[in-house]
This record gives sequence, C-alpha cells and structure tokens, in this order.
Amino acid sequence: MPPPSALTPPFAARAALKRSSLREQVAGALRDEMMAGRLPAGTHFTVKEIAELYGVSATPVREALVDLAAQDLLWMEHNRGFTVPKLAWADFVDIVEARTLVADGMFRRLGSRLAVIDRGRIPSLQRRADAAVRAARAGQLDVLVGCDRRFWAELAELVGNRKLTGYLDWLRVQYWIFSAPHLRGRADLAAHCWSGHVELTERLVARDRSAVHRMLVDHSRESLRHMAELCGESAEDCLAGYEDLPAVPAQRAAPCETS
Repeated sequence: MPPPSALTPPFAARAALKRSSLREQVAGALRDEMMAGRLPAGTHFTVKEIAELYGVSATPVREALVDLAAQDLLWMEHNRGFTVPKLAWADFVDIVEARTLVADGMFRRLGSRLAVIDRGRIPSLQRRADAAVRAARAGQLDVLVGCDRRFWAELAELVGNRKLTGYLDWLRVQYWIFSAPHLRGRADLAAHCWSGHVELTERLVARDRSAVHRMLVDHSRESLRHMAELCGESAEDCLAGYEDLPAVPAQRAAPCETS
C-alpha cells in the first residue's frame, strides 16, 4: 500500500486556486497591454517569452494565452506561439453595432429597474465617470482606458441583464484594442473620445430613461465618427442605421437619492 499523500485535499485546493489566480493575472496584464495599444497588432510571441517577461512558470502563462485565444483576443498558431490579431475597420463597425444592439435592448427595458437601483453603488459610478473625463482631458490614455472600462462594467451591472454584462465587457475590450493605437500619443485625446460619462450618470440618477437611451445611441455615433476620421474611413454608410433607431418613450420620475 502506497504511503498517504502529504498533499491533503485542503492543501491541494489552495494550490489550484493560487495557480488560477496567476493565470488570470497574466491574462489580465496582457489584455491591458492590448487595450492600451502597447501590444500592437501583429506582435508575435511564445509561451516561453511571456513566462520570462513576467518571471513565472510556463503553465499559467500557457493557460492564460489559451484563454485569450478562446476570447478571440489572440491568434494561436500550432507550435508557433501566439499573435495579436489586426482588427480592420469593418471589425470595428461590427463591434460598435453589436454593442449598440445589446445596450439598446437592455436600456429600453429599464422602466421599473430605474426605481430600484442600488443607490449605494452610485457614488462609485460617479467616481469612475469623473476619472474617465479627467483622464481624457489630461491626455492620459492608459488611465482613460481603465476608467472607461470599469465605468461601463459598473453601469451594466447596475441596471443591466447580468448574463449580458460579460459580453458587453468583451466588446469594450475589443473596442479599445482597435481604438488605442490610433489615439496613443495624441495631444488632442479628448477631442476624439466620447466624454459623456458624467452626464450619463446624472441622467441615470434622475431616472430619465429617454435621455439615457439617447446618450447611448449618441455614444455609438461619436465612436464611429471619431475613429473614421482617424482611420481615413467614411462613417456615412454605417451611421445611417443609427438615425433609424426608434425613440424610447419619455418616462421621467423623481430623482433617486444618492446619500
């Protein structure tokens, strides 16, 4: 009979959790690099190179890279490593359209949800909004990307369908992977980025469903116009569909308290 294992179940569970955390940290770090435009399209690397870069073993790195590939954020080449994909203008148009369709459906159904918003979470959303606007005005792209992503994640969790918040976050990641390389190093960053975070939060607090919906549609229009200008593309054809979106019936209520 073999001797009993020194790795009791509780110890084994802790080890697995630690490795999973490292895997998530590596994936998160690489995702942040791509979103900020510091890891440009076409960059090729191997598991060994990333492991050496972060000073960790190959196993969690391989798992992290496979996870990112499964999310379509990396291309995996058999026995050759991984490559950061190049998103075309058509991909960006699809990203914005998908985001618009999902957000449009979610926020059309706000209605009674606006009356039961967790008011304790509003201050955090307001801080995210303020930070995103300040970062854009200061030309701090890295800070803007992080604040913007967290702002939309909190907003979706606050009023949206929990099943869709992950998908919306994935679209936000794709949005920045395309946009950031065109924005990095620009002195006029704020002029090419949507900056309605604060006003959108105010309209949400005021339970102005129609205004919230209108701002979401305007956000998509501005995204397309800004990137079309920087990419030398025409936004006219893709903007036409946003003019036809039917309006949400006005429904105003007394503002909810945030204190």
